[in-house]
Amino acid sequence: MRIIDLPIEIIELLETLNSPLILKRHLTIVHATAFNLLARLKDEWPVINLKNELILFGAATHDIGKIKITNELFAAGKKHELAGMEILINQGYKKEKSRFAQTHGDWKVENREIEDLLVSLSDNIWKGKRIDDLEEMIILKLSAILESDYWEVYEKFDIILSEIATGADKRLNWQGQ
Repeated sequence: MRIIDLPIEIIELLETLNSPLILKRHLTIVHATAFNLLARLKDEWPVINLKNELILFGAATHDIGKIKITNELFAAGKKHELAGMEILINQGYKKEKSRFAQTHGDWKVENREIEDLLVSLSDNIWKGKRIDDLEEMIILKLSAILESDYWEVYEKFDIILSEIATGADKRLNWQGQ
């Protein structure tokens, strides 16, 4: 998987907010992962219609609250989620885009939209972390969207995720540089 740059809009936002380098690198990797995941989904199922712009924005900003809650840059925590949504809203972004900062770590909530789930997935799969329950929720939603058999979608989706997870060690090293 190739790491691509964040959109200029996000780079400028992170600069304005004095984002630490490690956070910029993390957001870059998660954004690149979402970009690659969406491309692979489109290659596999050309008829799929997802809100790619929202997913990519969410992946690129999901942890922005760690600018304010700095102790969560290196330790687990959830305070950055609400803080991130507030930061984005204060910067003029609508809730439709800002929500990913709050929803990315809370994917178990019933009726999460597939876009939120794909941001959560991107935040985990980049480092090779597979979460069965999250993947199952996405497969169920993909099956419904595509009007396809669950097991057919499962098989193809599993291959996509296995391929994306490959190289996680290199991405972890890159983030920490």
